[in-house]
Amino acid sequence: MRSFACVKESSTILTITGSDGTGLSGVQADMKTISALGGYAMSAITCITVQNTLGIQEFYDLPAAVVRSQIEAVVNDIEPQVIKVGLIRSVETLDVIIDAILRYRPRFVVYAPASVSAKGDRLMGEDVLTQIQRRLIPLCTLVAPQQHTLHGAQNTYCSAVAVYLSQNFSIEEAQERAARFAKGMMARTAEPQGRSMELYQAFVSTVEQHAKTNSDVAFYADCLNVSPRYLSQVCRKLGEKTPKQIIDTTLLACIHQELMLTTHTFQEIAYGCGFSSQAHFSKFFKKLTGMTPSDFRRQNKE
Repeated sequence: MRSFACVKESSTILTITGSDGTGLSGVQADMKTISALGGYAMSAITCITVQNTLGIQEFYDLPAAVVRSQIEAVVNDIEPQVIKVGLIRSVETLDVIIDAILRYRPRFVVYAPASVSAKGDRLMGEDVLTQIQRRLIPLCTLVAPQQHTLHGAQNTYCSAVAVYLSQNFSIEEAQERAARFAKGMMARTAEPQGRSMELYQAFVSTVEQHAKTNSDVAFYADCLNVSPRYLSQVCRKLGEKTPKQIIDTTLLACIHQELMLTTHTFQEIAYGCGFSSQAHFSKFFKKLTGMTPSDFRRQNKE
């Protein structure tokens, strides 16, 4: 087991940023890069994200007091001379980070602007961005250049810069080495591929089989062995509709066929399509089409 004495003598970097469960960005990506270059990564997490290859579903921002405690626990004991700053989502958390920089005065502060995720998700409000530009950036040794400003894309570059600075390279040489390292990593590393397209196609197929008997989103999620939340995310991303909208649209197509191609009564169609009553059936149909079933049948037989 590595001792703290060894840690203090090595290239230690404190990364203050969010957590990304996919490992493509955030503290997970920072730690991989820092370790790959022989550095020792320590962390203070600002935000826990719920995300996958489709994007971020939710943010859970840690209280500023918790962020402060994480930073102080590491800095008081290990005294890292390089701090890398990433995702900041509140002015209160920004205050904590600025206080730590001013109090402990690390040799280098590297900032990786994280305003937009690689999937286009907005990561912070304008108020936080304005405060960062006014108060944090003047304290930084290096801010990621424009080509690295997408959250995730800049992690490798900025983490590499932090390591090289800790190894006493000049700022210019640290940037050059980091750029080469990041380029090589991008060429060698393939991002994990989700199964969203496969799942979406399976969902549509399952809905076509069961639309007349089941309109519950949870039923289809269980059939596909995924959570309703993930199913909703996939449908919105690939189909630009909610699962419920897709179910209702498929059911409506079945009703259209019944009304146009059969002589079944409205009551027979209602029960055959899983409605509890003819009134419920008529209400559903009018809500989606703007007309009653009888008006639709009459219009299509003229």
